[in-house]
Amino acid sequence: MTESLSPVLLRGGGASVVIALDDVPRVIHWGADVGPLDAEALSALVSTAHVGISGSEPDIARVFGLWATQRDGWTGTPTVAGHVSGAATTPRPRLTDHVVDGDARSVRLTLTDDVTALTATVTIALDAHGVLTLDQEITFAGDEGGIFDLSSLTAAMPVPERAGELLDFTGRWCRERAPQRIPFAFGTHLREGRRGRPGHDSPFLLVAGTPGFSFRSGEVWAAHLAWSGNPRYLAERLPEGAGSHAGALGVGEGLVPGEVRLAPGESHRAPTAVFVWSPDGLDGLAARLHARLRARPRHPRTPRPLVLNTWEAVYFDHDLATLSRLAERAARVGVERLVLDDGWFGARRDTTAGLGDWHVAADVWPEGLGPLVDVVRAHGMSFGLWFEPEMVNLDSDLARDHPEWILGPSDGLGMPMRGQHVLDLAHPDAWRHLLERISSLVAEYGIDYIKWDHNRELLEAVAQRDGSDRPIVGQQTRALYRLIDALRERHPDLEIESCSAGGARIDLGILERTDRVWASDCNDPVERGRIERFTSLVVPPEMIGGHIGPPRAHTTGRATDLPYRMAAALFGHAGIEWNLLECDDDELDAIAAWASLYKRLRPLTHTGRVVHADGLDEGADLDGVVAEDGSRAVYRLTRTDSVAQTRSGAVTFPGLSPEGAVRVRVVTEAGRARTMQDELPAWVQAAEDVVVLPAASLATVGLPLPSLAPQQALVIEIERL
Repeated sequence: MTESLSPVLLRGGGASVVIALDDVPRVIHWGADVGPLDAEALSALVSTAHVGISGSEPDIARVFGLWATQRDGWTGTPTVAGHVSGAATTPRPRLTDHVVDGDARSVRLTLTDDVTALTATVTIALDAHGVLTLDQEITFAGDEGGIFDLSSLTAAMPVPERAGELLDFTGRWCRERAPQRIPFAFGTHLREGRRGRPGHDSPFLLVAGTPGFSFRSGEVWAAHLAWSGNPRYLAERLPEGAGSHAGALGVGEGLVPGEVRLAPGESHRAPTAVFVWSPDGLDGLAARLHARLRARPRHPRTPRPLVLNTWEAVYFDHDLATLSRLAERAARVGVERLVLDDGWFGARRDTTAGLGDWHVAADVWPEGLGPLVDVVRAHGMSFGLWFEPEMVNLDSDLARDHPEWILGPSDGLGMPMRGQHVLDLAHPDAWRHLLERISSLVAEYGIDYIKWDHNRELLEAVAQRDGSDRPIVGQQTRALYRLIDALRERHPDLEIESCSAGGARIDLGILERTDRVWASDCNDPVERGRIERFTSLVVPPEMIGGHIGPPRAHTTGRATDLPYRMAAALFGHAGIEWNLLECDDDELDAIAAWASLYKRLRPLTHTGRVVHADGLDEGADLDGVVAEDGSRAVYRLTRTDSVAQTRSGAVTFPGLSPEGAVRVRVVTEAGRARTMQDELPAWVQAAEDVVVLPAASLATVGLPLPSLAPQQALVIEIERL
């Protein structure tokens, strides 16, 4: 089989992609690095991808192209779906141009289709960390008066036969990113979101892998949509395969009818699709994505400050004297940033009124926020403020003055959610109003940090445009991006946290513009540990906010010990969500010790490689962070539930090199864990001081773990000698 153009080879981070430049380019390989093959070798490799013909099949061998269509025998999900007045539904694209960058890290492909009058630009890039991105833009060049109605635009990559199992995520409020596994069977596994945001039940990361893949083992391929609006994820396997592959993973923007209608000359750019391969299980995927994020110029470089957020301390009950005493307590325990949450503006005394009126409430703050900001800064802390710019209460001056800025059908607004509706960010006047109000407050008070919240779904998300209701989730999402970008351009040092009723909007699109995400509204450390464990598959610890809550969790009602709550909040961007005025001196001293420990460990936990041990029982987890140079590591053994056996067998500590010796210490600054043993394993007893062990005893042989009582945690620090 002779190719008309030399195949393209992209290599990076131990991964590679081989693309055959046929009429419709197709991916021949995505996975392990094939090495520096020359043009002849690449052509030979491509020739092996011819699959032949079976009974009751087209007379020409089926292929799976980067723009997959029925013209090539593909009967799965097409790359593009749409029509022009009910016609032009059978695209037959052909490659008309391609440009490979000078470093052979990306290729830009131009495809033209005479049937739909679409021109597509597809850019595939493989970075130094082995993360593949696929960007698509289509332009309609039809006759005057014609309109191309786009139904879907999917970015898909093929996966091989051995990828026989799927993992993705679901969830709900306060239980985000709950994993679910199924066999990669024939048919289409489709996850579509229609909430106007990824949602608490977001698929988050769709993974195909060798059956039984785990954190530390198995070959895995994964897809993620870098998009904060409606998502669409699919895994597809047909009996005839996908060309020379068994199936495909695909992602795309979830579109509703009428949302994208292209007149001649108009274009649509799809959200970036992110694909990752790893031979080393889920931890390998996370390492690649973390490295990519950490290499960005805007990635947080300064130590992530210990935060106190006022929400679960005072809720809407704002009072300068109380908050000043809270700030004093915060400073005593080592807090470095205080964030004033909801309730400081307009008539906002509960969830039913004032949202959208971004003016300091004169009845609560007669001298403005200045006196509180002065108190916070006098204690050496930076100051943050809560906003929810995308939402509005009907009982607000903004809603009364500008009802045309509220999203909803012309037949009448739909149901409220948390007492609020959605502001039309794509309306130019509404967008400018928000930018000016937020920017002026940032400038007036020198605000260092914004907690940017988004507490409701976008149901019936249509705007009244030119006398008709137009769906605008995509426009709303892009307007949000422009708003944050414009705000940060005006205030380059401003940091922003993305919160969406907790963790309903965590994706690589919003992370391009923010410095932190709120993983969940749930501060119950049992639930929080599970949530953050899987959030960290995409997001590095320094960007995941996790706080110590009060003894009884606000959301679940579960009561837990302080040492356990502190251990649960240690690895991420730590903080406190608790009224410290209720704490006694012993609790304050314990929190101060934990704060010092967090500050000592954060140079490691916020730069190292995240690892998770396999093979523990369902009630236990061993999570860790290992320095990139292997010199240090810290692990957290957590037990949530009791189990039948008296004790564990030997467990290896993931990510450690077996060479040489290490110094091991059980961390006790934040309190000791309760155990179910009369006598602890010998190494634990010794490590409550310091014990020196061969590294192989941890990395290769394994250590017997102590039998912790339920809802207890043990932190172990390791230093290479």
